[in-house]
Amino acid sequence: PGWLLSPAGRPYLDSIVHKNQRRVFGLLERPALPPALAVPTVTYKLFLAGRSGVGKTALVAWLAGTPVPLAHHETLGSEATTLFWPAKPRASGRPVLFQLHLWD
Repeated sequence: PGWLLSPAGRPYLDSIVHKNQRRVFGLLERPALPPALAVPTVTYKLFLAGRSGVGKTALVAWLAGTPVPLAHHETLGSEATTLFWPAKPRASGRPVLFQLHLWD
């Protein structure tokens, strides 16, 4: 669980965080890693659906590290947010970069 804060995981964390803020990436962008730290990217598209006002947009904002809206406003249409998360699965022992496309 503490792999990202370890010396081995720190370069991966530094590639997605800048000045204690999660970097925002577009649909075609990705974190820049040195060739020695290149890892496979696993992509998932997550679609959030539910009743109005339950916190779908706030959840996506919180996960993406962007400010959570203080007042409720209805999302018109859909919004896409790309989120990268490095992890080291226990089974493989090799780091993986998860690319999550969150559709709200």
